[in-house]
Order: sequence, then C-alpha cells, then structure tokens
Amino acid sequence: MYLQHSDAIWSDHPDLVAGAVFAVGITDDASADSQVARFGALAEARLATSSEAEFPEIQAWRRAFSRMGLKPTQYRCASESLLRRFKKERALPRIHPLIDLCNAISLAFAIPVAVFDVTRIHGGLEVRHASGDENYLSFSGETENPDPHEVIFADAAGRAHARRWTNRQSGYSAVRNTTDTVLIVAEAMHGSASADVPKLMATVADELNDIWSLAPEAAMLSRSSPRFEFQV
Repeated sequence: MYLQHSDAIWSDHPDLVAGAVFAVGITDDASADSQVARFGALAEARLATSSEAEFPEIQAWRRAFSRMGLKPTQYRCASESLLRRFKKERALPRIHPLIDLCNAISLAFAIPVAVFDVTRIHGGLEVRHASGDENYLSFSGETENPDPHEVIFADAAGRAHARRWTNRQSGYSAVRNTTDTVLIVAEAMHGSASADVPKLMATVADELNDIWSLAPEAAMLSRSSPRFEFQV
C-alpha cells in the first residue's frame, strides 16, 4: 500500500511538509491517559498566552484553505477545531486510546493528525483534487460526493477518506475497537514545519512503542520523494 500527494498538490502548496507512520498491533485495551494529560497540558499552557487563531500552524492552514476557495472560519483544519473545543471544555471526548493519543499530540503541536484504519483502504491513499464522483461516508452515515477540485484523501477504489484536506475525515476508515493496522498522517505548512513535523512523527512513534510495544514504520514525504510504501 502507499500514501502519496499528487504533483498538483505539491505545485499548489510548495510549503507543505508531510509525514506518516504505519503501525500494526493496535488494541483498544491500552491506556493513553498519562500521555493525553501530558500533551493536553502543553496545549493548555500555549493557549494561556495566545489564541489558537494566532498560532503560525493554524494561520498557515487558514491561508491554504483560502487558496482552495474555502472560508477558513467556516471550514477549519482538524487541529484548529480540536484546539477550539479543548479551550472551551478543557478536555476532549475519549474515543479510543489511539485516537485520544493522536488528538492530544495534535493539540500540543497544533498540527492536523489523521488516523486511518488501513484495512478499510483499497490499494493506497493519494491526497489529490477530487473529480466529484468519489464516495465519502460521513460519521452520521450519509454518503456524500466531494466538490470537483476539492482536496481529498482518495483510495484506488474512488472512495474519499477525508474531505477538504485536513477538515474532516470519513467514518468509513475511522478507527474502531477492532482496528489493528493504522496509518497516521501529519501535514503542516508554517515556517518551522520542516522541523516540527519530523518531531511530531518521532513523538507518535515513541508513544506507540511505549503504549503498545510497537516498532512502527515512519517516513517524511516531499515533492522529490512523494510516496510512502508499506506492506500490509
């Protein structure tokens, strides 16, 4: 299987820095409570001194959404949505230990982190512009079609596993209690992204090792090396 970004995405967003982690052996009976608390505290400390809208990580995604023709205060990247909810409630709902962990890491880094159940993906994933006939399953169970030219995570069967790039994942490949094999993706475009995304990826890999005793595969993607291949 693979993860890649299309040439058009790299051309339109030359500041993009992307990383991915592939892991096998996830279970739902692990505890990520201490990690969630630790990363949440980092986010809380940062939010105490400035609004999430002032974070360079969030500002960069707002500019990217504007370039894509989206109103950035209507469609927000996932990390901004998490930060806004966390600021209001001082906690996030617990869903699954892996999702809880990745949400907390996303809060701490202010960078969108997507988690996909690999067994629900056909062939691989490409971040590309939609043709408009791909199928997207919402978390409420409704089937949608992305708008033409919208940036999506698409598999080889024409299923959209995320809409509006980092705005909204699909319920189809969401992590479940039975999920064992996952692909974790982080993307950023701010000035220090080339240092921050590798640090985030290393943090994810370290925590997967600590919590589940895993040795995940990791890769950084670039325009010159746009494809991450992994064996399922």
